[in-house]
Amino acid sequence: MIETSDASRNLRRKRSLRSILKWIVIGLALLWSIPALILVAARWINPPTTAVHIQRRLQAWAHGTPYHKRYEFLPLSQISPHLQHAVVAAEDARFYQHHGFDWHEIQIAAEDDLEGGRSRGASTITQQLVKNLFFGTGRSVLRKGAEVTLVPVAEFVLGKRRILEIYLNVVEWGPGIYGAERACRYYDGTAARNVDREQAARLAAILPAPLKRRPERMNRYSNLILERMRQMGW
Repeated sequence: MIETSDASRNLRRKRSLRSILKWIVIGLALLWSIPALILVAARWINPPTTAVHIQRRLQAWAHGTPYHKRYEFLPLSQISPHLQHAVVAAEDARFYQHHGFDWHEIQIAAEDDLEGGRSRGASTITQQLVKNLFFGTGRSVLRKGAEVTLVPVAEFVLGKRRILEIYLNVVEWGPGIYGAERACRYYDGTAARNVDREQAARLAAILPAPLKRRPERMNRYSNLILERMRQMGW
């Protein structure tokens, strides 16, 4: 009788554990499906905001500082090819060759880390777009894991042209400044369609640290970007 009772309790515990695990998996799948469906919708609908936009507004509110959001979405055809090329050359030179992850850059970054050298970024434009849309600027293992699963979705449903279009329009270019049009207006006093090669290279140069860098101080890095553009046939 005692052995039967213990076996019955153990069986109930196992069933309860399986039930809990099942609901955890279902919950995670539902959470993942939300950004996945947003990516599908983004094929046709321009994002009205992003996680980074919301994060910056909340940070300003928490610190009691004024916040003015400048954001205007433009078709890719209205953004200068010079700026498109400069951003690709600066941020993700193999953008048109990879499928969301640049394994070559990841390997180089890993080797740098193992050798104790300065860590270098290996995030592609697709990865940065997913991070901008859904996760903000924070870092965590969970965020990285979710990002890895969403990048292939973005590549599949959006395609390279739409990925670049959305990225150029939502990326942070300064305090409260989002997207190519507002960045060009703010820094150069001109429309995104009118920026030249040098202006484009300077704008691309501030993307890694948009809250700290200014285009007019990016002489050295912008020259490197211009050289990369020439090497890539642009």
